[in-house]
Amino acid sequence: MSASSSFSPAELEARLRLHLLPELGPRRFRKLLSAFDSASAALSAPASAWRALGLPAACAEPRRSAEIRDRARATLQWLDAPDKHVLMWDDPAYPALLAELADAPPLLFVAGEPRVLDAPQLAMVGSRRATQPGLDNARAFARSLAAGGFVITSGLALGIDGAAHQGALEGNGKTVAVLGTGLQCLYPRRHVGLAAQIIEQGGALVSELPLDCPPQASNFPRRNRIISGLSLGVLVVEASPSSGSLITARLAAEQGREVYAIPGSIHHPGARGCHQLIRDGATLVESIEHILEALRGWQAPATSPAQMPVAEASHPLLALLHAAPHSTEAMVQSSGWPLAEVLAALTELELDGLVCNEAGYWLARSRT
Repeated sequence: MSASSSFSPAELEARLRLHLLPELGPRRFRKLLSAFDSASAALSAPASAWRALGLPAACAEPRRSAEIRDRARATLQWLDAPDKHVLMWDDPAYPALLAELADAPPLLFVAGEPRVLDAPQLAMVGSRRATQPGLDNARAFARSLAAGGFVITSGLALGIDGAAHQGALEGNGKTVAVLGTGLQCLYPRRHVGLAAQIIEQGGALVSELPLDCPPQASNFPRRNRIISGLSLGVLVVEASPSSGSLITARLAAEQGREVYAIPGSIHHPGARGCHQLIRDGATLVESIEHILEALRGWQAPATSPAQMPVAEASHPLLALLHAAPHSTEAMVQSSGWPLAEVLAALTELELDGLVCNEAGYWLARSRT
């Protein structure tokens, strides 16, 4: 089973059953686990105990139903495939940047390579009804950024999202698609082939929704917090003032992520959303160098070179990696830097050809 080994099969099934309950969002899910210590204990607790936590009857009543049990077991069968995974919010394999959110998904379903979710990511979003210049910009930016080592994250929608994913693939890079449906209900159907390419090239499809969840309008704004939460920053390529992409940008700002926007003609309605973001403080972007400059400004001050060996004085994180490979989490612990600053610094080092990421571990490249 391609799920985390830190949970027993019974606890995993119990968590899947909780996840299927109506009106049980991330905060209520965590409240249950905190109150009962495990999903198994929560499922067997009396309804009065659930009511005492302020949970509605709609949550408690169906928890022991045959339908919920059967859907959870169908999910376990799906997880038997080698490229299918579920990541729990309290598991070490859960994406560290996303875990910082107060409403982080209690679990993520992943088709493809889950370790890509901890690599430095940039989100690219925009209009579904994009112009050809907008689509060309999205592909070009994604291609260059992916070739430079960034994972490109978007929502698999028509328009800018699809162009961003395609550009990343053209740059021989990796890309992550966060869905507003379950992974067994890919939408739009026009992008089924693109989704397969994403997995084949080492990327991933991600959703917090049950596998069999169909397209529902309310789920697409909800998935936007995951797109921004996984990423160091969000680039809006083309968007009207009413575009859902502005929701993603707003969430990114609230999460402390960088927000970038590409300007356009004052006569083009699809540029007005980007112009509004720029007026509100987003970084105006005309080239990928503008994005890299913003990320460098985010980097923490380096440790004094006098405190390090001369050969490794160029960067404190590089000094750590010359000593031994580190996971992202280990780099945070060893350096004492915030996670976002570690990821930004590692991205810069990777773009400079000084480090690389292999199998989830950062390594210093051989010195010449």
